[in-house]
Amino acid sequence: MKSKWKRYFAAALVLSVFAFMLSGCVSKKSNPEETDTSKENASDAEQAEEPKVEGSIKLWVDTNYVNDYKEVVSGFTKDYPDVKVTVSAGSSPDALKDVSKDPGAAADVFMVPHDQIGQMAEAGLLYPIDKDAEGIKADNVEASVQGVTWNNEIYGYPYGIESQVLYYNKAKLSEDDVKSWNTLTEKGKIGSNFAEAGANYIFAPLFMSNGLKLYGDSGEDPNGTDFNNEKGIQVLKWIAAQKDNPNVLQANESALSDLESGKIDAFLSGPWSKNDVKKALGDNMGVAVYPTVDFGDGEVPMKAFLGVKVYGVNQQTKSPLAAMALANYISNEDSQLTIFEKQGIVPCNNKAQEDGKVVADDVAKAITEMSRIDVVMPKIPEIVSFWPPMDAVINDTYKGIIKEADYQRKLDSLVADTAKKSEE
Repeated sequence: MKSKWKRYFAAALVLSVFAFMLSGCVSKKSNPEETDTSKENASDAEQAEEPKVEGSIKLWVDTNYVNDYKEVVSGFTKDYPDVKVTVSAGSSPDALKDVSKDPGAAADVFMVPHDQIGQMAEAGLLYPIDKDAEGIKADNVEASVQGVTWNNEIYGYPYGIESQVLYYNKAKLSEDDVKSWNTLTEKGKIGSNFAEAGANYIFAPLFMSNGLKLYGDSGEDPNGTDFNNEKGIQVLKWIAAQKDNPNVLQANESALSDLESGKIDAFLSGPWSKNDVKKALGDNMGVAVYPTVDFGDGEVPMKAFLGVKVYGVNQQTKSPLAAMALANYISNEDSQLTIFEKQGIVPCNNKAQEDGKVVADDVAKAITEMSRIDVVMPKIPEIVSFWPPMDAVINDTYKGIIKEADYQRKLDSLVADTAKKSEE
């Protein structure tokens, strides 16, 4: 603007000196400055006009969510009367597989676990979210934003978070007892799965608890895993020691029944176990963040994997504006609170997390606290190569099959496997 006025000022001086030469020769049309400005203003006005949001779109949600989201969507269609939404069942754990089969026939908006985002983005299955990116960043907790970000772009709308927590019997253990693994296993018995499939999900974060990285700081570096050092060996020594702890019992499928019978007093699980634990323990159900652990250098917070629940937009949607408007609406503060009340999904929206009903819920409170220390599950495609060898290392270390002299070699092999691309 300043330079434009300078030009006008210079032009005025010239005109005052040579007015007789220019008299009658200068017309409004011949001034390129004014012509260009009018074009710019017209362009700005056109850009300021919001395009009409319309179309017929499909929404896929898990089967047990269909009726609840039909209720949520009814509010959306009041705001967007030119958009018709069909809500139907689609399995979110299999979003990658289901959408890949025929992207053109898949829903315009669908539930997807955040750890599939890297693979789906690389495969061109997800619509990059530019329009609502700043709002997503501003409205939701940082960990959930990290969960929907791939290569510095937003690829989905977060609507909830989940983490494992510690469930315990308040008749046997106090709040102070469960603050550290040592006091917990001195005062009571914990059931946990070190010896079977699934140990990887529960106990791989022990390495990060001890200051190590899985796929680097960003979770997107295939060569960024550093488990194969002294700190990694400390973790394996700790795992091996649990086999000799009489108050650490192997419990996988039997954990709930063991808790109900009194065989164990605590176990690690997620919000999906809340109702069953309540049924087993009644008013004695206690919920807490993970205890601290000591690998040899002092107590550190025990971490878990954080999962982010996401709505993705199909790259091949024929109505991207309508699809993004829907995804934005069903992941907003009010929608997250509605689904929390009906399904128990812990909100990731900043304001929703402060709602009285969320704060008063012990499981939601523990998950919210865990989200501040947890490791966001990496969404790098290579992670499919991480799970099998991680399971084997944990299982065999606990059982004593891997001896201490072999820890370094096994961790070297694990790190090498973790960087591989899947053959699938």
